[in-house]
Amino acid sequence: MKPDPASAGLDERQLERITEHLQVRYVDAGRIAGCQVVVARHGQVGYFRSFGAADRERSVPVDEDTIWRIYSMTKPITGVALMSLYERGLFSLSDPVTRFIPEWADLKVRERAADGTERLVDPLRPMSVRDLLMHMSGLGFAGGPSLTELFSAENSRPGEGLAPWSRPGRPATLAMMIERYADYPLEFHPGTHWLYSVSTDVCGRLVEIISGQRLDDYLRETIFSPLGMTDTGFSVPDSEVGRFAACYRRDTGKALVLIDDPLRSGYRSEPTFLSGGGGLVSTTADYLRFCRMLGNGGHLDGARVLGRKTVELMTANHLPADGDLASVALPGGYGEVGMAGMGFGLTVAVAKTPVATQVIGSAGEYMWGGAASTIFWVDPAEDLIVIFMTQLIPSGTFNFRGQLKTLVYPALID
Repeated sequence: MKPDPASAGLDERQLERITEHLQVRYVDAGRIAGCQVVVARHGQVGYFRSFGAADRERSVPVDEDTIWRIYSMTKPITGVALMSLYERGLFSLSDPVTRFIPEWADLKVRERAADGTERLVDPLRPMSVRDLLMHMSGLGFAGGPSLTELFSAENSRPGEGLAPWSRPGRPATLAMMIERYADYPLEFHPGTHWLYSVSTDVCGRLVEIISGQRLDDYLRETIFSPLGMTDTGFSVPDSEVGRFAACYRRDTGKALVLIDDPLRSGYRSEPTFLSGGGGLVSTTADYLRFCRMLGNGGHLDGARVLGRKTVELMTANHLPADGDLASVALPGGYGEVGMAGMGFGLTVAVAKTPVATQVIGSAGEYMWGGAASTIFWVDPAEDLIVIFMTQLIPSGTFNFRGQLKTLVYPALID
């Protein structure tokens, strides 16, 4: 990608502050091994830069085509897949999930009293497809690890890929997950709270049930092939492993520690569990094409994936009373963005106003991130797309989104 700041309506000198910031404060300081940033506007790439090492142990630099674990940045892709079936009239957002997953007909809700006692009760209303797309389904982690525990040092063993449900010797499928969750109560009544959990993996299973195809096949035929996203998938082929970045965490002394070696990673083989919530790898160029499709109203270079009004529906705030995540999130929950001033659509967070979020930007910009500190946002008001790739677990270690926003928005010159 060859940047042209002027054509993108961006000030080159201001953009170079991104370079200094990431190189000095993060790469040279040893806080991350490497990263990559693209800033695009008006259909033009205004800034694209690679920093540091993709694989520090083998001295492999980050290159234009480095392959990254995008974890939860898989979620908007799964959301687009499911909404493409919505456009075919195959379901309504208000449909009960039991229309497609009858095994869940008898799900109960765990209610907790002030004295700590619990009881199981019937849901106040059925879980809907929209609840799943919004993380308001009531689903938790079914007695398994929380997100914090899943990506802790104790669970971050090399060679496992750090993808949910993909532990060695324990093969699983989306269908098996559905069976397992039939045995666990919901954490709250559907539609009453927001809790980031496995809801989007269930959306991936709905794609399979409604389409009659495996999730990977449907994503490839409906999104990846039409958009030319040739490096996006659930595994890294042997021929491309040299482009696959290593993944790190920081130890108690804040030194980087390798937790997923590209050559030993679980992503080297096709998974049995096709995680619609966090299973994909991709490149910056591929994900930019996905974001450009959304920013263009569902089409790119002659390929239409969604209709314009469907994209508008996905990226509107669906929270009750046009509220924010802070008003509905279950206490102790986790998200890839801040809670204050942040609405939520169908698999993406949606900013209300910069005053409400206390971060520079625009009302209506939509975004998400991944467990390895990857982020993206699309700002329709400014025709702006920003993608940041790195491989540091857990996300939230550093406020890359907030820092990049303070550096990117002052570069707008039209």
